Amino acid sequence: MGELIVIRHGQTEWSLSGRHAGRTDVPLTDAGEAAAKALAPRLSQRRLVAVFSSPLNRALRTAELAGLTDVRPDPDLMEWDYGAYEGLTAGQIRETRPGWDLWRDGVVTGDADHPGEQLQQVAARTDAVLDRIRPLLDDGDVAVVAHGHLARVLTVRWLGLDASASRLLGHPHPGTLSFLATEEGQPVISAWNVP
Repeated sequence: MGELIVIRHGQTEWSLSGRHAGRTDVPLTDAGEAAAKALAPRLSQRRLVAVFSSPLNRALRTAELAGLTDVRPDPDLMEWDYGAYEGLTAGQIRETRPGWDLWRDGVVTGDADHPGEQLQQVAARTDAVLDRIRPLLDDGDVAVVAHGHLARVLTVRWLGLDASASRLLGHPHPGTLSFLATEEGQPVISAWNVP
């Protein structure tokens, strides 16, 4: 059985400053492009039977620079819609909502472009992705290029845990790989946050 390779897109100005970039299509920085290119040698050694990506340019560009081909954009891989918190840092949010925690408190409704979604909605999207990917793993590895918070939710859902367990995983750094596999029929994380 193949592994599910979860790739976080390369660095953007917003990831560098800690701003929540859900649906805003922020481009990669030069460092983000370099990190994406650096993934290519490792990914070229894998037998990929399918590649899926968030349709946002920062993810698609990461896939391209990493040498991935036949990439299928999948809207279910878009980052969490942060609603009114789009573009804000956690510190800025806590100025008006002391003690705020994304995993516990979620987001508030924003404008028409950023209506916001709750954790269970994000989990439902990742569950749909996993339902499409699991059968493909019989034939080899599958790669997904996505975003930090979404990658955490996808991973805990892979493990069969409630989406709230995502808070227990460290945030994957931009331009890194994580590997999800099975051992003796049980889902596992075989590597996390690998540059």
